Amino acid sequence: MHWDDVLDELVRERGPALLRYAYLLTGDAADAQELVQDALVSVLSRRARLREPAAVEAYVRQTVLRTYVDGYRRRRQWLRVRHLVATPDTSAGPADGVDARQDVVAALAGLAPRVRACVVLRYFEDLTVPEIADRLDLATGTVKRYLSDGVRALERVLGPVATEPTEIQLVTPRSAR
Repeated sequence: MHWDDVLDELVRERGPALLRYAYLLTGDAADAQELVQDALVSVLSRRARLREPAAVEAYVRQTVLRTYVDGYRRRRQWLRVRHLVATPDTSAGPADGVDARQDVVAALAGLAPRVRACVVLRYFEDLTVPEIADRLDLATGTVKRYLSDGVRALERVLGPVATEPTEIQLVTPRSAR
């Protein structure tokens, strides 16, 4: 398969899922789009080694995750001065079903970056603790601690949270992606 076809297929077929994944990490649609675009640019530099769509998507997801975790300090600095140049966010549309999603996104925003990344990987990506540890280069005990801290923090905001990935649906069910 030609490289342009692989990238086109990835963006066309998996683009929305990649954006949802990035949105769960960032909590902001514009930041999620930027994160996915940055990851796709990074993939372009690796095209000689990546030919299969599944390998390309896995690389993009890993790049999205690393860029989010590594860029946290820069985002915090921007948040301190953003009010000087940014206009307030506005949202429009039907309110039904949006409140719960906004509550989850707001609760995720209150988590530290690595804790948030662990929660998203566990409950959105359905990864196991060892898989999360491998992705983030952490010890499994550290991942368990982050997940415990994250679930506790989410419960303070959202109420009781189901601990099984199949019982909690942050954005869309895995089968719908």
